[in-house]
Amino acid sequence: MKLSLNWLNRYLSAPTSQEQVCTLLGQQGFPIEEQEELAGGDVFIDAEVTSNRSDCLSHIGMAREVSAGAPDLELKQPDITITESDTAVDTLTSVTNDDTELCPVYTARVIQGVKVGSSPKWLVDCLEAIGLRSVNNVVDVTNFVLMEMGQPLHTFDMDKLDGGKIIVRRATKGEDFTAIDGTKHKLADSMLVIADASRPQAVAGVMGGLDSEVTESTTNILLESARFDQLSVRTTSRRMKLSSDSSYRFERGVDPCGVERASKRAAQLIMELAGGTLAKGVIRVGEDEPQPKVIELRIKRCNDLMGVTLTPQVMAGLLSSLTLNAEIDGDKLNVTIPTYRSDIQREVDLIEEVARMYGMANIPVNDKITLQVRPSQLNLKARKLLGQILVSHGYCETMTFSFVDPKRGKLFVTKGNKPLEIGDERRKAEPMLRPSILPSLMVCRKGNQDVGNTDVKLFETASVWSRNGNDNIVEHRELGMLADVSHPQLALRAMRGMITELVERLGGDAKLEFSATDMPCFSDALAVSVNDKSVGVMGLIDKATQDVFDLQMPVIGASLILQPLIDLYPAQRLVGALSRYPAIERDLSVLVKDEVTWDQIQSEVLATKPEFMESLDFVTTYRGKPIPKGIKSVSLRLTFRDEQSTLRHEQVDGQMKSVMDALTNKLGAEIRA
Repeated sequence: MKLSLNWLNRYLSAPTSQEQVCTLLGQQGFPIEEQEELAGGDVFIDAEVTSNRSDCLSHIGMAREVSAGAPDLELKQPDITITESDTAVDTLTSVTNDDTELCPVYTARVIQGVKVGSSPKWLVDCLEAIGLRSVNNVVDVTNFVLMEMGQPLHTFDMDKLDGGKIIVRRATKGEDFTAIDGTKHKLADSMLVIADASRPQAVAGVMGGLDSEVTESTTNILLESARFDQLSVRTTSRRMKLSSDSSYRFERGVDPCGVERASKRAAQLIMELAGGTLAKGVIRVGEDEPQPKVIELRIKRCNDLMGVTLTPQVMAGLLSSLTLNAEIDGDKLNVTIPTYRSDIQREVDLIEEVARMYGMANIPVNDKITLQVRPSQLNLKARKLLGQILVSHGYCETMTFSFVDPKRGKLFVTKGNKPLEIGDERRKAEPMLRPSILPSLMVCRKGNQDVGNTDVKLFETASVWSRNGNDNIVEHRELGMLADVSHPQLALRAMRGMITELVERLGGDAKLEFSATDMPCFSDALAVSVNDKSVGVMGLIDKATQDVFDLQMPVIGASLILQPLIDLYPAQRLVGALSRYPAIERDLSVLVKDEVTWDQIQSEVLATKPEFMESLDFVTTYRGKPIPKGIKSVSLRLTFRDEQSTLRHEQVDGQMKSVMDALTNKLGAEIRA
């Protein structure tokens, strides 16, 4: 915030020195970035203001902070009185607000018969002290009030408004607009404009238009004071590459109860400096002024967080110095928050204000810091283990941007969800937040392809985003894996084995299932579930998707929701004594159709509930002569053991027959000799 010391002293009960102001502001949390002595005994001061303290983007706001830090100083508000004519303002103009979401409040006053000319020396000195150029007495007043009260204003030459009216609306796509600085723009339909009956005369909260600017020939003016949506102003300003002192304040929020007061102040000064008569009343379109909210502050909670013992009376006094009215109510304070303090939303915000006013230097610091060592968080250990497992299998971890090209990202949007894009000119090429990590990994794989790297395996854990059917934004962390494919079936088994090992290492005996599914961008896709909860998908990336990413090598990918995997950790494993009795192993080879999966075979074997079966393992798959086309041979191994006695082969024979009958009858399998 750029300050003039002489200007600042207008709002303090006694003159303050440069040193005192800089010291007090520094203590209040506003570091001084620059100081410069000016001609005429004034001093330029540039104080750093955090983005949440929009109330301090004015001389009055800064004077409030200075007076709060000095008991002998009081804040002086300017005395505002105006004289109105008998002509009602609504007989001279009208205001229509077609978008109360982006413009919650719009006010208009009309001043007739003004004489536009040069500004008096005191006004020119104030503006030039903070680096603003004097334009004319009317425009200078709006800039003065902006820097005095923090409320942006704009004046229109009323005779240049088609129909003499104001319409607050969205721009039409491609609508032409010439800003007051002479730059020409094509507007987007997301932008809010202040228009007359035929064309935009200002871009709301950003900059006025050249067509209706106030010049020396202006005699009648319409004075605008409004409140615009912060995000809309920020987005429009970035997109148009236009920034102003007004947009800077609108982006951070203005006092909803300061809109009319600033308008009244500007009208007062314009009539003092440029003459004219003020029409009676003010046109106000939009919501009423909000009531100040009350937040409870627990005395004990405040003292505990600060590490001090302050009485309720002391706390109330500290807050009252900031014009935060605090009433003692037993063991708590009921604090009324002025509407200009939008940064105070919770109890902890009030505690911060108490600490700030009490003085950070006054809070005791122990000679030694007492530390309590706590074990590492389980989720951090689980993530570390997950990375170690993948790296041990040759995977390399990537760190990629969260934004992707919509042409690529939309391929991975699942059914029922919608992509999420941001309207930021800086992300023109990649405005989409990735719905999956796989497109990021595939872009990374393309980079490796360009430099000749082969046998690439990549993984990343990061956030992904989408919009669900209710248009709500959904964000979760995902594990993405991508690997080169030399043989499709081997790659599928390797990826399946990789996921199996991750689940086993993280969750021990967790139930892991794979089932065939259809998913965008995948061929031979398998849905992955853990403990009957869907966690993601794996499979070969189809050729069409590879071509979009310009990948020459086939790849296999997996995208898994991270949290269900992390929740498995630490693995709970039952440990028992080694069996005293030997096991019997039986290998079985069956011929089945190509579309029959291992999951189906495994399910049918387990469904027979072999009494003594200890484990079931996949051995191999074979295709080729002499096996007919469309048929494959699957070999599996069943291990049997009786924990109470030595198992006999005749006890296993019956169970094996049940297994073979089930595979034959349910899957059409043929037992190989």
